[in-house]
Formats: sequence, structure tokens, C-alpha cells
Amino acid sequence: MPAFAYQALDANGRTQRGVLQADTARAVRGVLRERGLNALSVDEVREGGAAGGAGWRWRRGLGSAQLALLTRQLATLLGAGLPIDEALAALSEQADGERQRGVTVALRARVSEGASLAGALREFPETFPDIYCATVGAGEQSGHLDGVLDKLADYAEASDALRQKVLAALAYPLLLTLVAIAVVTGLLGWVVPQIVGVFQNMHQTLPWATRVLIALSDFVRHWGWLVLIVLGLLALGARIALRGETARGRWHAALLRLPLIGRVERAANTARAMRTLALLAGSAVPLLDALGIAAQVVSSLPMRQALRDAALKVREGGAFSRALADSGQFPPVALRLIGSGERSGQLPRMLEAAAQQQQRDLDRWLTALTAVLGPAVILLVGALVLFIVLAILLPIFDLNRMVK
Repeated sequence: MPAFAYQALDANGRTQRGVLQADTARAVRGVLRERGLNALSVDEVREGGAAGGAGWRWRRGLGSAQLALLTRQLATLLGAGLPIDEALAALSEQADGERQRGVTVALRARVSEGASLAGALREFPETFPDIYCATVGAGEQSGHLDGVLDKLADYAEASDALRQKVLAALAYPLLLTLVAIAVVTGLLGWVVPQIVGVFQNMHQTLPWATRVLIALSDFVRHWGWLVLIVLGLLALGARIALRGETARGRWHAALLRLPLIGRVERAANTARAMRTLALLAGSAVPLLDALGIAAQVVSSLPMRQALRDAALKVREGGAFSRALADSGQFPPVALRLIGSGERSGQLPRMLEAAAQQQQRDLDRWLTALTAVLGPAVILLVGALVLFIVLAILLPIFDLNRMVK
């Protein structure tokens, strides 16, 4: 029984939205009339290019935190012995938001029609990435779906925590930079002209610092708008250029070569790849398939290509750790852990150990990056403010000497 998203007007003229299961859209309209609602639109819930009408499609998937919570709840309900359709029904009743409710109702509808949970997840690619479908499919085949979902929930929560940690570490320097730009621009555009205008009427030679400050102030007031336009065009051009894989690959390679930012980028991508491989390998997903999925979750194109090249070498019979080592893109410590896992037959456990080790490195490098960027921005702003103050005070000192 498919799921339909509806919009309707109640007796007071307020818009009501929701999701209902029914055989047809006409049946949904009948249910709405029985509830005293006047249907405005009724569309089948699906994502992507399903056949059969325009339908109602999710423009974007669930957030990472919502997806982690949904996975944990589903794993808990299945672990308690509930059938899949009943677990999905319970999740739809306590869903947080229309999007999550629509997804869970649609999943239950597909499962009730006889589809596997993995097959139902594949109909929502923007919400459930390939790692979800592959892991759930392996869990269904092995008969340990609840345990696999529990691991998947751990993976989703760890991935969300990693993302939040990176964003939190970069938020402070970025905010500090924006405030510094606003302060300096305000000083040059509004404060400085009010003060240095007095010196220009003194008909004497001003110090070089004051002359530079006046020139900067005039430039900001008269051509600041042009600078903003040029910066906007440059940002737009860079964004368009980075859509191409060649330019984006060169940009990512340049980031990896930077002293501190490169270490953060490499550690974050390595942790993400190792955790993905650990989850898939521990869920009995073939290594070649796991490498293909892990390459998709890595944001750095050189490291993504390294995983794809490693998959080709593994297919030809090469060792996984050696294939990764040949690329030169992954840290030696992670490679040694993977090699020991291959030799001992405990590859999933050592992949998880490699992910945890890279997570610790990432925490350390993020702390160092924050410790460097924050004071650097403060020192730069302090130097600019000091220059402005000195440029204003120097003519006053000269005037005092002339009076004496």
C-alpha cells in the first residue's frame, strides 16, 4: 500500500499537511473528507525518478543527526523483537517532522508490499546512501539485521560527531575573521574620515602612515562596492571551476600539501574511509564492494582515486594494505594496522582501530589548527588597529611639537 503526502484545508481555513497510506490518491481524498478536510494536493511519496506520474519527491534527505537517530531507533525496535513493518509504523508515529514521517511511512509501504528493507532504502538515495543499502542488505541475508543496524547506528553517530567537530573547530576562526573584516572596514569607511579630515586642512606634510591611511580610507569609501563585486565574481568563478573534476582534484591535492590544513583533511578522510570499511567488512559485504562505497564517502578526490585504484589492485589479487600504500595518500600508521589485520584475519577490527587512531589524530590537529588560527587573526587585527591609531596620532604629535 503506497504512501501519499497531502495538503488540505480545515474548517478554519488553515493548511494541514501529513502522510497517509492508501491504495490510491482517491482513497486518501476520501479519508480527508471524512476528517472534514478539503484536499488541496495528494501525491505519492517517492524520491528520484520513479515511474508513474510526477509524484511528490523529497528535494533533500534527512540531516545527519536525524538519520543517526532514526537508525538507532530502528535498531532498538528490531532488537526488541518487533517485525520490520511494525517498527517502521512506530517510527512514523513518533517522527520528528513531515519529511521523516513521509520517509518512514513510504518505507513501511514498500516493505508491506513485499520489498526487502534494503530494496526500500534504495528508493530514497538522497536520504539513505549506498553504505546503508549495502549494510542492511548484508544484514538481511545473514539474518542478523538488528545487530547490523546497531553497528550502522554507531557509524552514523560517529560520522555526525566527526562532522560537528570539524565544523565547531572551524567556526571560531571564521567568525573571528568576519568580525575583524567588519571592524577594519568600519574604521576605514566611517571613523577614520571623520578624524583625518582635520589634518588635511592643516596644509602641512603629513606622515607617510597617515597618508597611507587616508588613501586606504578613500579607496574603501569610493571603491569598496567594486571590491565586493570582484570578490563575489571570483568566488562564483571558483565555484564554477571547481565543479570540474580536474580542477577540484588539483585544489584538493593542494589542500593536502598544506602544513596543518593538509593533516586535518587527510586525517578526517582517512577516519571516514576506515570506519566505512570496518562497518561494511564486519557486515560481510565483499571488500571490493566496500571499497567502492568507501570511495564515495571520501571528500578528497586524490584519496578517493587512491581507494578506487586499490580496488583494481585487490581485484587483480594484490594485498589491500600494499595497494593503499602504493598510493601514498594514507597515513603509515593506518596502513600498518590494516596490514596486521590482513595477516591475522581480523581486518574489520583493525580497520576500526585505524579509524579510532585517525580520529585521535584529527582531534589533535583540530586543536592545533584552532590554537593557531584564532591568535593569528587576533594579532593581525591588532596590528591593523595599531597602524590606524599610530597614523592618527603621529600628526597630533607633530602639531604639539610645532606649538612648542
